[in-house]
Amino acid sequence: MKLVTSAENPHFKALLKLMQSSRERSKQGLSLLDGAHLVAAYRDHVGRPEQLVVSKSGLENNEINNIINGLESISPLALSDELFHRLSSVSTPTGVIAVVKTPRLAPVPDDPGPCVMLEGIQDPGNLGSILRSTAAAGITQVFLSQDCVHSWSPRVLRAGMGAHFILRIYEKVDLAALIGTFSGRVIATSHRSPHAVFDTDLTGKVALLFGNEGTGVTPELLAAARVVVAVPMPGKTESLNAAAAAAICLFERVRQMRESGKQ
Repeated sequence: MKLVTSAENPHFKALLKLMQSSRERSKQGLSLLDGAHLVAAYRDHVGRPEQLVVSKSGLENNEINNIINGLESISPLALSDELFHRLSSVSTPTGVIAVVKTPRLAPVPDDPGPCVMLEGIQDPGNLGSILRSTAAAGITQVFLSQDCVHSWSPRVLRAGMGAHFILRIYEKVDLAALIGTFSGRVIATSHRSPHAVFDTDLTGKVALLFGNEGTGVTPELLAAARVVVAVPMPGKTESLNAAAAAAICLFERVRQMRESGKQ
């Protein structure tokens, strides 16, 4: 395997442009998975990436070698550690990056099952964490409003820890229209609500609606929801992190489903 050491190498330059530019990733329909866990999760749940990139030191890592050996049809591009550090989006790279096709935007189903709706989530770490909690809680459909951060950006992918590959994620969704046709119960969250999430039935066909980190769910969608709930906070704080609040609600649903024998 030839080791690339020059920053003028055309393959490296193309990858660097892809890493640095969301416009380039969108233009080419490609995403970057940075780290052994993400690459292995993609291999296990989706299949073969378009390209595999490894660092010189990564070639000495058993986990990375297992990934390479499991993708025999791909010849990895090996980079010097210096070049790989320039390409990686993390401060301590694990030594492997995969280039994968970004899923095309799928049409919103006419009548979704239990799902999560997200309005205006802007922080990539929050979005990735919510996706991870959603997948862990056994919900498979997530609908993102027009103004949510792109779910396949590198930071969201890292925070999602592989959740993307077991979820059906719909972006740029008109949530008001979706709520209007949803045949289940839409349960929105607001720290101003007098109704505790722990006292609300979350079983069955529900859509859990979470809003922007600063402003929450907009009045329009709050009015369209079946019920609005809050996470009780006896401590002296005004609100919870959006990802923490979502995790609490999602796993309260898990608890209720277990108690009811539905899960």
